[in-house]
Amino acid sequence: MLKHHLLLAFRNFLRYKSSFLINLVGLSTGLACVLLIYLWVDDELHMDKFHEKDASLYQAMEHQKYAEEIMTTTSTPGILAEALAEEIPEIEYAATATWVSDFTLSIGEKNVGAKGYYVGKDYFNIFSLGLIHGDANHVLLDKNSMVISSELSAKLFETTEGVIGKEVQLQHDKTFLVSGVFEGTPRQSSIQFDFVLSIELFKDENQWANSWGNNGPSTFAVLIDGADVDEVNYKIEDFIQKKNEQSNVRLFLMPYSERYLYGRFRDGKPAGGRIEYVRLFSIIAIFILVIACINFMNLSTARATRRAKEVGIKKAVGAYKGTLVSQFLTESILITFISLLTAIVIVKLILPQFNIITEKQIELIFTPTLILWALGITIFTGLVSGSYPAFYLSAFKPVRVLKGDVKGTIGELWARRGLVIFQFAMSTILIFCVLVVYNQIQYVQNKNLGYNKDNIIFFQMEGRVESNRETFLSEVRKLPNIVSAATIGHNLLGRQNNTSGLEWDGYNPEEKILFENMRVGYDLIETLGIEMKEGRSFSRDFATDPIKIILNEAAIRTMNYENPVGRTMKLWGKEREIIGVVKDFHYQSLHSEVNPLFFILAPEVTWYIMVRIEAGTEKTTLNQLAGFYNEFNPGFTFDYEFLDQSYAGMYIAEQRVASLSQYFAGFAILISCLGLFGLAAFTAQRRLKEIGIRKAMGSSVSSIVLLLSKDFTQLVGISIVVALPVSYFLMSMWLSRFAFKIELSWIYFVGSGLIAILISWLTISIQSFKAARVSPTQCLRNE
Repeated sequence: MLKHHLLLAFRNFLRYKSSFLINLVGLSTGLACVLLIYLWVDDELHMDKFHEKDASLYQAMEHQKYAEEIMTTTSTPGILAEALAEEIPEIEYAATATWVSDFTLSIGEKNVGAKGYYVGKDYFNIFSLGLIHGDANHVLLDKNSMVISSELSAKLFETTEGVIGKEVQLQHDKTFLVSGVFEGTPRQSSIQFDFVLSIELFKDENQWANSWGNNGPSTFAVLIDGADVDEVNYKIEDFIQKKNEQSNVRLFLMPYSERYLYGRFRDGKPAGGRIEYVRLFSIIAIFILVIACINFMNLSTARATRRAKEVGIKKAVGAYKGTLVSQFLTESILITFISLLTAIVIVKLILPQFNIITEKQIELIFTPTLILWALGITIFTGLVSGSYPAFYLSAFKPVRVLKGDVKGTIGELWARRGLVIFQFAMSTILIFCVLVVYNQIQYVQNKNLGYNKDNIIFFQMEGRVESNRETFLSEVRKLPNIVSAATIGHNLLGRQNNTSGLEWDGYNPEEKILFENMRVGYDLIETLGIEMKEGRSFSRDFATDPIKIILNEAAIRTMNYENPVGRTMKLWGKEREIIGVVKDFHYQSLHSEVNPLFFILAPEVTWYIMVRIEAGTEKTTLNQLAGFYNEFNPGFTFDYEFLDQSYAGMYIAEQRVASLSQYFAGFAILISCLGLFGLAAFTAQRRLKEIGIRKAMGSSVSSIVLLLSKDFTQLVGISIVVALPVSYFLMSMWLSRFAFKIELSWIYFVGSGLIAILISWLTISIQSFKAARVSPTQCLRNE
């Protein structure tokens, strides 16, 4: 019986080629989108889950309570890990880790740029990074030890064997001994690095990291088997407050592998994160698949009269309804499997471009899970798309069919119309969302930030540049086309260095206020183009400026100061005079309001150099600057970033969503148009006699086109009315994540509606013009 059904299915595919091709293109495009989204979602869901101790691996987090907010952060005291491991029996291992930075490693004359950071001694007992050489319990016991990746080992020594005990120079300054080699960080690790050093060395060089009153590093912990994390969180909630009575911190543990997807908090409460985009694209995948299934159902039922005689004859000779249902479902599942094979080819072809857009390294590997999932979704799609046509066609009455009395019912007509409305409503929603997301991204990237980020490069100081920064800056300023240059201990890309150590007249010690701390050198405010609201900037003409302070408008509002210039306040217990107030500028993403900030003149503790280049001379000037840098700082690579590009990188998640949404919206519209195209063709064929009569009576081509387009235009209009309120609700929720955002004006509603109508008209008009241009003789020759 199955062989018979398959034979009939292939014959019907050949007989009704246009319907087959429309269904094939629609289903294969839909399945390709679903497969791509599945690969992306699966990769996101498996980020950081490769560690053997994933089930018991946690990251320590802090809720810091301030007057205006509760800020949740991964920054913790540098001595927290050792204290937790010693005092909390449920914690098996704990380790501190700093932040990944760029370094230069050297062997003789060979210099290699690499990313590394400082970690605690039990780091390799916590994280599964495949230690090839060395003992996890001992590789970081010595302060002068270094554990490198196999890739870095190959770059430095051209081998991974016999490298234990070999010397490597860091920053042309300190010498370390290789104590271990690990395989490297997998692509599904959210932290990418090439080597690690001992945290104890970092603490020796940064005494602030030994205080309970300072934060910066991250803390990771592994619980013993059977430990209840809720009980542990209850124990450690006031752990830091017991060490430091001035602390405003509540400590808690969060599963490490959940931090990637659920890392956003708002006022101390979980507020989602990347998981929102995982859910969003999962929903989009379902919508696209449903739209593709609707095409199949609509075309199958619309063209039912072609199969009516076949059903009538089979029933007349004794075929059961179940047999007919199984035949039509077999056809549906077969075309879905053919579509799956086509979809796999499509995915193979576009996966490289997809990886560029998503900045991932996804591969189409047919694992048992993927095969089972693909088969399951294919069978499900075949059954869903074929079930209604199967039961609809198998229900035909033999007597009526053989008499030629097969007419669509009102219910069938409205069901088909309802499916078209649903299709275009989904497409309109996607169009609306794409327009809003695109314009919001353009808004945040082009908004006046309160400083000029264009034509500015910044780079980290190292080597002779760090030890002779003023000499270096003086020479850089002499280079052609260099407008200005200055040092700063910040990169303007988020909150990085903050304190609640300010006091002023009217200050309430019970309400801690968090201020961003920007240590700068001379000319920094001018280099960035930050405007002074009142007072002055730091100047070499005033010898006492290192003990002065400049605030932003948000800080003045917080302090409730009037005429602030000349007034004094205390920073970390020492008095400072306010010499200026800068206008508010955005040093965070536009997801956040502008928070209080101060500048202090402290060039000796800055670590970035910012250089403004004359517009239009970037290429030549950068070559000159690189040449000078290599002469001044031999052995170090000139690694710089453009400030505007780094700023744009803060919205990388939104940019990816915008790009992916555009592609998937395009696919959804394409699939919807295919269905509309097929229905328009069927409608034109069914009304061929009417067209012939109207043309014979003198109707013009344009009037017939309008006649054939009217019904479909009404359906698309209804779909737009349904879609726009839903679109408004969805985009209002998304935009609420931004403190600064576009307004959902009428142009988005009108624009998305017009786009949907124009696309539908273009689709329908192709078939309408074709039908309207047929001669009356040809239309009526069979009558």
